[in-house]
Amino acid sequence: MTGSLDMNFLSIGHSSLQVDQFLALLKTHGVTMIADVRSVPFSRRFPWFSSRALADRLQSKGISYMMVGDTLGGRPTSPALYRDGVADYEAMARTADFYAGIDRVVRELANHRVCLMCAEREPLDCHRCLLVAPALAAKGVRIGHILGDGTIIPHASVEERLLALAGPGDLFGGSSERLRKAYRIRARAAAFRAPS
Repeated sequence: MTGSLDMNFLSIGHSSLQVDQFLALLKTHGVTMIADVRSVPFSRRFPWFSSRALADRLQSKGISYMMVGDTLGGRPTSPALYRDGVADYEAMARTADFYAGIDRVVRELANHRVCLMCAEREPLDCHRCLLVAPALAAKGVRIGHILGDGTIIPHASVEERLLALAGPGDLFGGSSERLRKAYRIRARAAAFRAPS
């Protein structure tokens, strides 16, 4: 585990947290902007996480809100971005819209301590970790994932868990290829499935 100051970009899954718990986690780690990466920023079960209610609550606490689910969301609208009915993160990461979304959140680092937000508590169950975080890391951003208990795990530790889940690697593949395959396997299991 590491302190939040070691990371210049954070991520969090709101899961079933009460809004005050969620806000306390953000304040504890100095978050000044939420970048909402949900494709559908609405929750019937936890209405305080619906975009309008959340934006108002964040603003009252001095935290900015930016909706980027249209470019960085995990549920693409184009059928070309699905493979066998499952969102294809590798194809999504190659689109111009995705690049624009990444550039947009990275630009905010000049003025804010940005935290990606989605719904899933576990980073390895969410596109914010499996799709967005690798693109940010490729730009030199140091990412930490805030867990429900307030601890932060560096993205590198999440990648170690990802590799362990994928099992032993190929003797002839390099470590970067092994990591790519591990991302592909986990994304296939966790990605959004289009309704048939």
